[in-house]
Amino acid sequence: MAPPLLTLRDIHLTFGGTPLLTGAEMSVSEGDRLCLVGRNGSGKSTLLKIAAGLMEMDTGERFFQPGRTVRYLPQDPDLAAYRTVLDYVNEGLTEGDDPYRGAYLLEVLGLTGKEDPKSLSGGEARRAALARTLAPEPDILLLDEPTNHLDLPAIEWLEEELKSLKSALVLISHDRRFLENLSRATIWIDRGTSRRMDKGFAYFEAWRDEVFEQEEVDQQKLAQKIKREEHWMTYGVTARRKRNMRRVRELADLRKQKREHRGPQGTAKLSATEGEASGKLVIEAKGISKTYGERAIVKEFSTRIQRGDRVGFVGPNGAGKTTLLKMLTGELAPDTGSTRLGTNLEMVTLDQKREKLDLNDSLSSVLTGGSGDMVVIGDESKHVMSYMKDFLFSPEQARTPVHALSGGERARAMLARALANKSNLMVLDEPTNDLDLETLDLLQELLADYPGTALIVSHDRDFLDRVATSVIVSEGDGLWREYAGGYTDMLAQRGEGVTARKVENQVPAKKEKPARSNASAAKPQQKSKLTFTQQHLLKTLPDTIERLEVQLEALQGEMNDPNLFAKNPDKFARISQQITDLTAEKDSAEEQWLELEMLSEEG
Repeated sequence: MAPPLLTLRDIHLTFGGTPLLTGAEMSVSEGDRLCLVGRNGSGKSTLLKIAAGLMEMDTGERFFQPGRTVRYLPQDPDLAAYRTVLDYVNEGLTEGDDPYRGAYLLEVLGLTGKEDPKSLSGGEARRAALARTLAPEPDILLLDEPTNHLDLPAIEWLEEELKSLKSALVLISHDRRFLENLSRATIWIDRGTSRRMDKGFAYFEAWRDEVFEQEEVDQQKLAQKIKREEHWMTYGVTARRKRNMRRVRELADLRKQKREHRGPQGTAKLSATEGEASGKLVIEAKGISKTYGERAIVKEFSTRIQRGDRVGFVGPNGAGKTTLLKMLTGELAPDTGSTRLGTNLEMVTLDQKREKLDLNDSLSSVLTGGSGDMVVIGDESKHVMSYMKDFLFSPEQARTPVHALSGGERARAMLARALANKSNLMVLDEPTNDLDLETLDLLQELLADYPGTALIVSHDRDFLDRVATSVIVSEGDGLWREYAGGYTDMLAQRGEGVTARKVENQVPAKKEKPARSNASAAKPQQKSKLTFTQQHLLKTLPDTIERLEVQLEALQGEMNDPNLFAKNPDKFARISQQITDLTAEKDSAEEQWLELEMLSEEG
């Protein structure tokens, strides 16, 4: 068995006196498809940065096989030093990489490459970073929230692209369906340590619950053992002093073990402040249309939304989901047609871009609206510290400015503020962005129990399947159609998923086979017959490649010795260099053989 490409052992890291990682481990081998899961703030992104070699740990060991390549997708890429987006992407390529792949990926992701990085939105910057990360096709891909800011066509394209790559994958994502479709093993970061399950994410939640249940049983057994020892200390027959002192020490150790045990992190307590019931009819739209310039955003769309409906809106970026939503809620007047709102509506909105958060405000000020220490929840008041605790914020974060909060913490802050307001109509624009899986579960439960109506814009297929009673889908060219059920139900009825919006210079449907090298691309096509030397090489190169593979396998066998570096560091370095050289030689031979084979077929 070949040794792992990347190994992290006993990783410890402390931030500001608080331990974040206390013995986390991770091993990545060829062909691995790992998902890295855990609560917001558990250290997933930090461990991924350590794996990428971008962050130092306090103690621990990181081993990365010499001659291998790794690429890391950050959540917040920095393109400031580059003249164009294409320059940024191409700077990530190395000798031997396909020089055209970066431009192809940018086109697929909706960018031309000519954009000025200073003018990009956050979503465009992440798509550029995704192109830069995927372009080299490295041995290991470390991807931190790769689906953020992608629409459904791009997410489904990315799934297929990652499935086609030979690279080992380590994924962090809040998108359940994405993780289920790609992962084969799960690493769970929990209370500073890691656990591994050699099954994909689909099995994670059942496994997690089993771990917590066993942990609770173990703590009950520990409490009983302490109780027995305390009884012995009080009523037991006096034995030899040495034995007594041993049991005293054991009891002290048991008490310390129980005292230092960190139970599972609590879950947020999500509950919506209910307003008075609205009328049975919430929204009725008849033949509404909207056009910007010559482009139709909505054409002759009609719908009736009744109390208790949960309506999902899906479509590619730029299709007009927000425009349609604004027309339905009365914020924007249609060019033609009419919209009628029901009676007694109390609407609350969760903004996708978190634009309603002042980045300089403190967390407590955001939750209280700047009015002292109390949060007004409907007709009642609650102390801000208690309300913060319901949403998993610590008391120390009360004065933390919004700009210092993580993406997940900002999402929870927006939820906390929105849910404090009375409502019977929720308008949720990408509510799942940056939420951890446990909080997502609670949001789904909240919407299931909510007596009012919900309008939900989302690219999260699993979330829509669990929540939506119907889905309104962009059909292109301003046409929208409503389907009963969730996203999967829509697929069954429609026969296809959401398609990318048609724009000029449309992305090709399939990736063309890239040129193998500049040299081969420059060869005149009329050269179809092989010379004698080329014919000889075509016959002998397979034997050469096989011989190189045997040599590499023997060297990898020697590298399997985990004590090799400690016993003989010079031999370790020599073998590593040999592996690098032979791998390059084999790759060159394979490319030469493929080039000759293509010429032979042309003849």
